Amino acid sequence: MPNFLFRCAKVAARTLARGSAAFRGAGAAVVVVLLSLSLTACGGDASGNSDSDKPVVLTTFTVLADVARNVAGDKLTVESITKAGAEIHGYEPTPGDIRKAAKADLILDNGLNLEAWFGQFVEGLDVPHAVVSDGVEVMPISEDSYQGKPNPHAWMSPVNVQIYVDNMVKAFSELDPENAAAFKANGDAYKAELQGVQDEMKASLAGLPENQRALVTCEGAFSYLARDAGLKEVYIWAVNAEQQATPQQITRAIEYVKANQVPAVFCESTVSDAPMQQVVGATGAKFGGTLYVDSLSEADGPVPTYLDLIRHDADLITKALAGTPAGASANASAGSKP
Repeated sequence: MPNFLFRCAKVAARTLARGSAAFRGAGAAVVVVLLSLSLTACGGDASGNSDSDKPVVLTTFTVLADVARNVAGDKLTVESITKAGAEIHGYEPTPGDIRKAAKADLILDNGLNLEAWFGQFVEGLDVPHAVVSDGVEVMPISEDSYQGKPNPHAWMSPVNVQIYVDNMVKAFSELDPENAAAFKANGDAYKAELQGVQDEMKASLAGLPENQRALVTCEGAFSYLARDAGLKEVYIWAVNAEQQATPQQITRAIEYVKANQVPAVFCESTVSDAPMQQVVGATGAKFGGTLYVDSLSEADGPVPTYLDLIRHDADLITKALAGTPAGASANASAGSKP
């Protein structure tokens, strides 16, 4: 059976199985509806039209999708549930996301409590999934109500992402054994690039004077990067949530910046920088620019790939803390977000 027909039959079976318990005895009309949904999930119609007959890998956010594409090469189709610019922590999946998941052959998630919605999202789906952070040396969150829980932003270390790559190679090889050698070769080549970016980042940040080695951000998403680069991490809130930036949190950040004469502070692309602008106004520190963590930009933006993301953030941090003009990209990103 051609790959597409096999996958379409598999999706139809999943859809009917999930619907049978809820609609048992409802009659032929329900069966027709379920079959229609399954064909939609296949991305085609009864004639068998499809964009691709490659196995489909679905990731929870754009950073994982980019890393996965480097490992998969041209052997798999890799898609992201969330779009560029999305806030990943509190994302609410749509019916379209469920349909997309139903046709996937493998789903990748970060784990470490990043995707709070993921367990419910995959419940009832007969689709295998892999946690790409397995094996990472986890750093705990040290403050606020999340104290003691794992900091989920492990991909902010290129060293950790090499572990992500190994987990992807394993999962892809189990999914598509015929291309296991290609996945291994792609993974090894990409890990070499990751190590190169890690070395660049450490060299770039190594020149900062000791009293300037403080990374003050909105979210505590930079623990792994700060550890790798020898920076002190300070943040307003620990993890993105519905209620953010209490007066006490802002006051704490203001007091730290004043006491340590921190020259610049930052915020992330997926949240409003208004709380950090209060820190800027109260301390005289400059707003160093917008850092990227949870999402890549669009293809024509500053961070279309994960490697671009790490280079962008390291360059922005270094120049802002050292007092070097940050250039057009940093200036363009420094305005308040809605």
